Amino acid sequence: MRIRVGVFFGGQSVEHEVSIISALQAIPMFDADKYEVVPVYMARDGGMYVGEADIEAYRDIPALVARSRRVAPVSEGGRFRLYLWPPGGLARFFKGGRALEIDVAFPIVHGTNVEDGALQGWFKTMGVPFVGSGVVASAVGMDKYATKAMLKSAGIPALDCRLVLAKPFFADADAEMEALDSDFPVVVKPVNLGSSIGISVAGSRAELRDALSYAFRFTNSAIVERAVQPLREINCAVLGDRDGVEASECEEPIGSGALLSYEDKYVVKGGGKGKGSAELSAKGMGAAKRRLPADLSPDARETVRDLACRAFRALGCSGVARVDFLMDADGTAWVNEVNTIPGSLAYYLWEAVGMPFPVLLDRLVDLALKREREEASLSYSFETSILRGAHLASQ
Repeated sequence: MRIRVGVFFGGQSVEHEVSIISALQAIPMFDADKYEVVPVYMARDGGMYVGEADIEAYRDIPALVARSRRVAPVSEGGRFRLYLWPPGGLARFFKGGRALEIDVAFPIVHGTNVEDGALQGWFKTMGVPFVGSGVVASAVGMDKYATKAMLKSAGIPALDCRLVLAKPFFADADAEMEALDSDFPVVVKPVNLGSSIGISVAGSRAELRDALSYAFRFTNSAIVERAVQPLREINCAVLGDRDGVEASECEEPIGSGALLSYEDKYVVKGGGKGKGSAELSAKGMGAAKRRLPADLSPDARETVRDLACRAFRALGCSGVARVDFLMDADGTAWVNEVNTIPGSLAYYLWEAVGMPFPVLLDRLVDLALKREREEASLSYSFETSILRGAHLASQ
């Protein structure tokens, strides 16, 4: 019997579109003899639908939602509703009179509200085995400030930074700027976003003020750290869990500016109609410009791969993650961030070491089911008689 995999994608995130692309890349790569894939599209309003696996369908999302089958639980109009089971069972909620039972959930999501432990916590509460890192590792991986703290506590190199909150900044920007006392240039990053959204470089106090104002369009907290110059960005993926990990090939993304931008990662220039047009690439991160393998000495390559594995373990990750590095001219490398669900699942980094995309998906599902078997042996109850004689003070 085939394993029914629910691939969850979309969600209430600024990286909604990137998630769609990553998921639709993966779905046709599952071995059809082993898996039955159910695409579960999570709309921006919180609704969940049995989606479609054709990228063309997502060019008109309202039309897609109108013809798709909605699944419970349901969030409508900003209100969360718990529907009572009607006579005859839950199947009456579904058109055609049947419910889809999922064996394992495979979240291919990016950004806040989905990659940050929120969706993982829901899977865990619902008792569904799921692919990837657990709640804590997902939450820490999404928070750049927390990530740095965890890495440094494990002796892994990461740049120092300052945390800036939106409310004090807008209440008294001058005081916040004075407290930063920055040596320029610096990089400003939203604490909990990916895909380079909201990131900018500031070379003066005026630019720093503008950069923080820009970051706070997307988040309530940001970090400020020194800009590494000259900068090389090196990425390496890691696969495994606490019992064993392995590193992929290293890549060097090629950007159009001082930092790799959202457009560098996902947008194909001239991809649409008309001169100068651009559109999201259906290849996701697989279409970004890069040197693969990165131009590193054998020693530098092994240093990066070793640090990537150490960072993966330090955060307690599982499944596949991409560890991004900043490297200066003398080859010193700092871990920049850990992406617990990397764009396109970093499949291209594994293909570079001889692991095809379908095999990567196999490994990820196996890791999820392994964790489920291990956790099934734990006890989640503790028998006591405390309630038998309990009385509330008001009674």
